[in-house]
Amino acid sequence: MTRLMIIGCGGVASVAIHKVCQNDEAFGELMIASRTVSKCDKLKKELEGKTKVKITTAAVNADNVEELTALIRSYQPDAVLNLALPYQDLSIMDACLAAGVDYIDTANYEPEDTDDPEWRKIYEKRCKEAGFSAYFDYSWQWAYQDRFKKAGLTALLGTGFDPGVTSVFAAYAKKHYFDTIDTIDILDCNGGDHGYAFATNFNPEINLREVSAPGSYMENGKWVEVPAMSIKREYNFDGVGPKDMYLLHHEEIEALGKHMPEVKRIRFFMTFGQSYLDHMRCLEDVGMLSTTPIHYEGKEIVPIQFLKALLPDPATLGPRTKGKTNIGCIFTGKKDGKERKIYIYNVCDHEECYKEVGSQAISYTTGVPAMIGALMVTSGLWKKPGVYTTDEFDPDPYMEALNRWGLPWKVDENPTLVD
Repeated sequence: MTRLMIIGCGGVASVAIHKVCQNDEAFGELMIASRTVSKCDKLKKELEGKTKVKITTAAVNADNVEELTALIRSYQPDAVLNLALPYQDLSIMDACLAAGVDYIDTANYEPEDTDDPEWRKIYEKRCKEAGFSAYFDYSWQWAYQDRFKKAGLTALLGTGFDPGVTSVFAAYAKKHYFDTIDTIDILDCNGGDHGYAFATNFNPEINLREVSAPGSYMENGKWVEVPAMSIKREYNFDGVGPKDMYLLHHEEIEALGKHMPEVKRIRFFMTFGQSYLDHMRCLEDVGMLSTTPIHYEGKEIVPIQFLKALLPDPATLGPRTKGKTNIGCIFTGKKDGKERKIYIYNVCDHEECYKEVGSQAISYTTGVPAMIGALMVTSGLWKKPGVYTTDEFDPDPYMEALNRWGLPWKVDENPTLVD
């Protein structure tokens, strides 16, 4: 039986932990480790008696490589599932290498301090050479390729929904539906209503950085960058209805562009309501989205971190969120010399998610694939030395697991295309 360590105990981690405990055929032991061990203990108490999985907890600072390494060595898990913040990806990867265990995460690395001179120099060089200016990119983690290969360890990056499931959808489409794929449009629709004037459905720091950044897409192997929220489309989503969506930069575009270079255009769209956009623009205008520390009454504070403290915790949105999400990919291309288009997607109900695991659908649609990614690696189905994203493996067992563990998918063979 697999012994898994999960680092983090927020909304996504809670879902993944519930799912690990449901899957006690595959997972025998679980350690939940977080800076705030009381959160881990609370979840352990809630789950004990409902699962065969043996749960232990620990306090750990995910920024401290030595502390992490010591904890991993003492517990000796088969793999570490990183559900902390993207800021901590590299320190956790370093600890996994030192301790000799496989690594899995849901989102690629970005720095907490975007003003750090050393990071800034590398970032500005990448912006100039690659052509996009998002703070997050895969280069930092792909740089670990040789180290993980030499150690005989697997690092699976980005096994959330997007990135994660959307990239598996692309691999599945390529394997079963197309000889060549020409375009991929990734659509992320949240039709849920939590009743607040303004709140984010996942970590506010990460969410607001992502949304307020310039948008970009890949066309003919090159990045095209556009002002934030400058490309808008309306789409009629199954289970949700018509919604406005906006083009954003997103990490799976980078991985798919690298691994499927024949695809002529890859775009990512996410839906937003007008109230969200109005609040975000106002906050950005007054400097509340800044990551640069300021001095206030003798103390140094980071504006976006202060804002995070004011906003509702995404983990508390579950009981008040109603509606559905719809996330998927529209593909165009050719099969047997004929033009083809398909849409692979999942519809998830916020209230049903809350009934099952006490979480809204945004955390659910990330937490379930996180468990599945850990399952793929620890079962040996997706195990090979090196650093990989989810589009680089056989998609079939992952797609089967989605159906089994709560994220059933549909295929529309005559979808409406995004112009």
